[in-house]
Parts: sequence; C-alpha cells; structure tokens
Amino acid sequence: MLKTGILNPAVLSLLARVRHTNTLVIADRGFPFWPEIETVDLSLVDDVPTVAQVVTALRENFVIGRVFAAEEVKGANAPNQLDRHLAALTGLPISFEPHVAFKKRVPHAIGLIRTGDTTQYGNLILESA
Repeated sequence: MLKTGILNPAVLSLLARVRHTNTLVIADRGFPFWPEIETVDLSLVDDVPTVAQVVTALRENFVIGRVFAAEEVKGANAPNQLDRHLAALTGLPISFEPHVAFKKRVPHAIGLIRTGDTTQYGNLILESA
C-alpha cells in the first residue's frame, strides 16, 4: 500500500506512461470531454482540487519541461486569482497561446486530469522534459 506521494492509481498510471516531450492536460471543471484520450476525473466540488494543487502534487513525480496555457487566462481572472493559479508553476517556462491553439494540443496528450477548478481558462498542458 502506498503511504506517501500520489495515491490515485489512475493518476499514477498516466504518469508512468509519459515519456520525453509527451504531454498531460490538467483541466478545470468545465473542460469538454475528449474521447480520444484517457481522462481521470478528480473533481469533487468547486475548487476541490484546483489545477494548482494537482500540479503541485505532480511536480514531485513528474519532470516538467514546459507548460502551455491559454492566453485568455490573464484577462479573464482577477490578478490575485491568477497569481494563486500560476504559483505552482514557479520556475517553469510557460507558453501562453490563444485558447483555440491550446485546444489543438489536447488530442495529442497521454491523458487528461479533470479538477474542480473554477479558474476561467485555467487549463494547463504539461510537457515532460
């Protein structure tokens, strides 16, 4: 039995399949279903867990080379909300791009982890190093 770190077996399975330059989507509660990729749904209630909480947990076991985010996240959220949302990405290169371009990356991901996050355009794509 696992006692520390990530305990969710579906999340561990996704992480075990990520290789160099593969991607993993961390999505908010409203992100659409993508039948092409495996989805692990961790959402419980609004903002439980958040995208930032999931990223923080993943960083212990997943080497992130860069992050993709929708440009719209900057204008759709109050500065303090945006700061909290991006705090888990400290030290990582972030590429902001139009939401339409962001969504074109999604079907190429190894998997998607859905959260309860209510941050507008708060979805992230993590690329392994």
